[in-house]
Amino acid sequence: MKNRGIFIKVFTYTIISILLLVGVTAALFSQQFRSFYKTTQARQIIASYQPLVERIQRNNNSNIAEVAQRFYENNQSFEFIITDKDGGLIYATPNADTPDSFEGDFYYVVHNDGNFSIVAQSMTGLESFYRDLIVRGVAVFAVMLALCLVCAFVFARQMTKPIKRLADSAGRMANLEEVPPPSERKDELGALARDVYFMYDKLKETISKLEREILRERELEETQRYFFSAASHELKTPIAATSILLGMLENVGDYKDHPKYLRECVKMMDAQSELISEILGIVSLSDGKIVPVPDTLDIRHTVADMLPDFQTLSEVNGQRIVTDIPDGHTCLADPKMLQKALSNVILNAVQNTPKGGEIRIWIEPVAEQYRLCILNTGTRINDTVLPKLFDPFYRVDRRGAGKNGRSGLGLTIVQKTLESMGVDFALENTPDGVLFWMDLPKA
Repeated sequence: MKNRGIFIKVFTYTIISILLLVGVTAALFSQQFRSFYKTTQARQIIASYQPLVERIQRNNNSNIAEVAQRFYENNQSFEFIITDKDGGLIYATPNADTPDSFEGDFYYVVHNDGNFSIVAQSMTGLESFYRDLIVRGVAVFAVMLALCLVCAFVFARQMTKPIKRLADSAGRMANLEEVPPPSERKDELGALARDVYFMYDKLKETISKLEREILRERELEETQRYFFSAASHELKTPIAATSILLGMLENVGDYKDHPKYLRECVKMMDAQSELISEILGIVSLSDGKIVPVPDTLDIRHTVADMLPDFQTLSEVNGQRIVTDIPDGHTCLADPKMLQKALSNVILNAVQNTPKGGEIRIWIEPVAEQYRLCILNTGTRINDTVLPKLFDPFYRVDRRGAGKNGRSGLGLTIVQKTLESMGVDFALENTPDGVLFWMDLPKA
């Protein structure tokens, strides 16, 4: 079905409405038009025969036929008869109907008194009046029709232009194309255009959110697949080793010395227990089951209370831990979660600082926060590797957990913990070494 467009429809409906309005108006005023016509006609006829009446009256109603004949000779387009008071014929023009044979369709008594009556049987000079009236009527109708067409066109154009513009914008919106905001209007069409644009803007925003959410879900699924694959690999090797160690029950070879291997087995199980606890902790942080409970903490005391746990390891490696945190600097954070994150960061620094190196810990004021910095000197990590350090079970040296006690989950726990607390952090290379920093809100 061919689409004629809203302009043609509005234009047609407007023309029909205006023509109906004009027709009803003409019908309502037709009676006034007829009355005006009859009144004008009567006046014209009476005025035409008034000279004849005056001549007859000046002659005292004598020689009426002679006076009428002379009047007819000067006005031969007139057809009339004159009768006496009894209805008898006094005079009749050659083509007039007599009282006993009236056959015409126009009879008008222009004069009637006690002595005689004059009956006109022609419209005496009204032909030009009719022609003028018809010409004027046609001209007025033509002007009104042209005016109706112009008004209908302008009205339809002004009505349909914003609608067509809105329809075009809606079509582009359906294809998610860029559409500029609608022009300011104070009517219902303006309100409709604003509402449609508002829905379009909200739709784009919703689609963007959904796309980001889909991408996030894909990344999360990929991370989960990697996590479970890595966890399976990490658990498989010690479980297999444990199964072999348990072969001592058969008293085969060296396994007869089972107390030695039982202690080895217990160590491996303790390591796996700790690994599983860390995995469960990461899952809880990712699912939002662990909710931070912020409290006011003294940064210097918090760090100082943790350092003894790493003092022995750092002394074995000939490392020094240097802190520069003044008293009185407080932050707002969850104590347990902050200690867990700091513990993993400091342990990672101690493990990756060369022997004889230095680990520096200090704070810097940043806007409404304190930036806590931990630097392990004398080392550098490839820039492409830095982001991967937060992946579960990722190790730069590629060695398993049993070789050096590293599970590969330390920085993953740090990442999940700080993200849960809403704390900004970064791990980056500097000229002095590898720097880890976190921004703690001031209390």
